This record gives sequence, C-alpha cells and structure tokens, in this order.
Amino acid sequence: MVDSTALVVKSERVVLPDGIGPASIGVDHGRITAIHRPPSVQRSSGAREIDAGRLVVLPGLVDTHVHINDPGRADWEGFEHATRAAAAGGVTTLVDMPLNSIPPTTTLGGLEEKRRTARGRCHVDVGFWGGVVPGNRDELASLARAGVLGYKCFLCPSGVPEFEHVGERELREAMPVLATLGLPLLAHAELPSLLRVPDGDPRRYSTWLASRPPESELAAIALLIRLAREFNARVHIVHLAAATALPALALARAKGAPITVETCPHYLTFAADEIADGATAFKCAPPLRRGEHREGLWQGLIDGEIDLVATDHSPSPPHLKHLDDGDFLQAWGGIASLQVGFAAVWRGARSRRIGIDRVVEWMAAAPARLAGLDRVKGRIAVGHDADLVIWDPDSEASVDAAALYHRHPVTPYAGRTLAGRVHMTILRGDVVFENGACTPVPRGRVIGDPVV
Repeated sequence: MVDSTALVVKSERVVLPDGIGPASIGVDHGRITAIHRPPSVQRSSGAREIDAGRLVVLPGLVDTHVHINDPGRADWEGFEHATRAAAAGGVTTLVDMPLNSIPPTTTLGGLEEKRRTARGRCHVDVGFWGGVVPGNRDELASLARAGVLGYKCFLCPSGVPEFEHVGERELREAMPVLATLGLPLLAHAELPSLLRVPDGDPRRYSTWLASRPPESELAAIALLIRLAREFNARVHIVHLAAATALPALALARAKGAPITVETCPHYLTFAADEIADGATAFKCAPPLRRGEHREGLWQGLIDGEIDLVATDHSPSPPHLKHLDDGDFLQAWGGIASLQVGFAAVWRGARSRRIGIDRVVEWMAAAPARLAGLDRVKGRIAVGHDADLVIWDPDSEASVDAAALYHRHPVTPYAGRTLAGRVHMTILRGDVVFENGACTPVPRGRVIGDPVV
C-alpha cells in the first residue's frame, strides 16, 4: 500500500510518544498521515524527501508563555520578530499573553484587534490567552466563544496600567465562569501584601531579590489552591521561581485540585548568586532566586511535580532595561529568551543526564495539553499537524545576542554556551526555518481563524 504523502521526513532518531528510534513520517496537506518504524514510507510521485540521517526529529515545540506586545507596544516586540525567533528556536506554536499590548486582550474588541494585527505576519502558529482583570467578568464567555485558549491574571501589579491585578474578590467573581467554560486560569502568583519596599542600593541584585521574597509566591499559591478546589476550576501557576512551593502544590494535586505549574528556562539556568551588580538584563518577576531553588526546580521536573517549561519571553527596548545605569528597581522586569529557551533547557537537562524525550514532554506535549491543542500539536502522531524540528543535540555554541531574531539584542543569555542546534523547522509540512534563516513568506496561522 502506498501512503498519501507529499513529504517524507526520516531519521535514525525520531522522538515519538512511545520512544526514540528510526522512523519515517509521511505528510500530506499539512498533517501526518503515516509513521513507519523502521522507515518504509513510499513516496507519492513528486513527493519531497528529507533524510535527517543521525540528526534528531522532534515534534515542534509549543510555548504557552510569550509576550509579543503587539499592537500598541510593537517597539518592544512584534509578531514578525517574535515568530521568526520562535521558528529559529524550534517553536512551531506559541500562545500570546493578553497584556503589554494596547488594547489588552481583556475584551472581545481587544481580541479582534490582536487577531487583525497578527494575520499574515506570523512565521509559526499563534493562539491567544484572554485576561482576567477587575470588572471584565461579563467578557469572559464571549472571549471563549471567540477562541481564547484560557485566561491570564496577575495577583500583584503587572507593570502596565492597562492590565490591573486582581485579588480574592475578583477571583471569586471570575472562577465560577471559568469552571463552567472549562478553560484554565494562568496566574502570576505573588501576593502584594508580602512584597517589600526595596531598601538598598538599586544597582545591587540583592536589593531587588529581597523585595520579592519566596513567601509572596507561597501565599499566592495557597490562595489559588484553595479557590481551585472550592470552584473546581483549572488553575495553572506560571513561572514558578520558588522551589519551596512544590510540596504544597504536590499535596494539593494529590487531593484532586485541578492545578498545574510551569517554570522557565531562566529559573533553570541562572541563580541569584551569579548575578553581577547592575546586570539588569537578568531582572524578572518573580526574581531569579538562589541556587538551591534552581536545583529544586530541576528536581520538581524530574519528579513530575512541575508540568512544563515555557519561556515567559518578555522583551523591552534597551532603555527600559536601564542598561546604562544598572538600576534594578527601575528596569523593566522581563527576559528575552524565545529563540534560545530550548537550547538552555537542553544544556541543563543533558548535564543532569535527562533524556530529550523528557524535555519534549515539558516543552511540547504538556504545553499543548494546557492550551487544549493536544489533538493536533505537541506530538509526532498520525492526524497531528506536521510540525517537526530537525535538531542536532550535540552541537554547542555561544549566544550572540545581535544574531537573534528578537527585536532587541538584550538577553542574559548573551555569551553563554548553550547546547543543541536547530537545522530545520517544519510547520504543517512547510519549511519555515532552514540553515540559519527563516523563509521570507510567513506561513503561520492565527489559531481559531478559518482555514482557507
């Protein structure tokens, strides 16, 4: 029997849900139509074949925590730059956060403006989170009908005036709606009452760190656990930095609370002990904590207590990072990492003898489940989108920030040696990145738009 294929991708090392080994993948009309182990797909007349040899073939990564900031703050980032960076980093699907853009994605009108801005400009597929802010409870159902994949909220000030933070009262208004909709609430978990007024030299990282103690994360997470159980509403803790929160999360999950948690490449890579005074490229919130938290987060991933890794790519123009004066208190709190997140995580995983199959679970399959995209994204499986990455796990290179596709060359990864190299990224059967360059024509779709 000859499979219907327009493209065949084969390798001696293909990462499939049931293991890694030789396989060939048949693709037609953007979907995976056949998987053969060992490779044996017969090409249709005129079909293209890509033989990756010993290079690894992975499913396209899914990044569910990206701040594109477009429209309104496209000078911070934009759809063209962000999605090129994604493709270069092996990410074929990303979900954009609802804040930093003007308008934010907290109303139906804001979502429609976001979609209009994104169409025709994306090099990978893009979905959207809505937002939960004070007073928008009545918008939540209409946002769901229009295609948001879930909602984001802040329990402390977000840093931008258009996206106000919520407290327990606002959460109690929103969570019955979210429970009915069945969509997750992604929460920035720091409790304002436990944040401290900075006291000390603003150039010292320790001044910033002391103002955002782990206790603020633990208290916010305790509140969210309680509400998740009370309303049986899905809650997802974003960018966990405090490993000391893991026992409470594990206990809550063991008792049936519908709660998941992520951490980020920067919390797995850097530690407060290593950050020089004035190095504001490292500022983020929650802050990078000491080395014992980094190791605790890695152990949480290994033990299955942390579900996934997402970048929290949150860039800004260089002047907002206060690179000249090194003022941690005035600098924008966000780390640019979309293109290098996978390489950073793989470097840490490899050094701990963690296999690539675990990293693929954390950065492809689990994020797809969070966003409700797991029927078509996150795995190499028949019927799924043909989102594939051809990757060299053994390559190493120092990060040249100026060579990244991010709009601004400001990242704490600059000069750091990371592991793995993306040779090719395939989106629904189309090559969108190859040999260090993105293809000129954007091939990405806005998730939820009609396919034409």
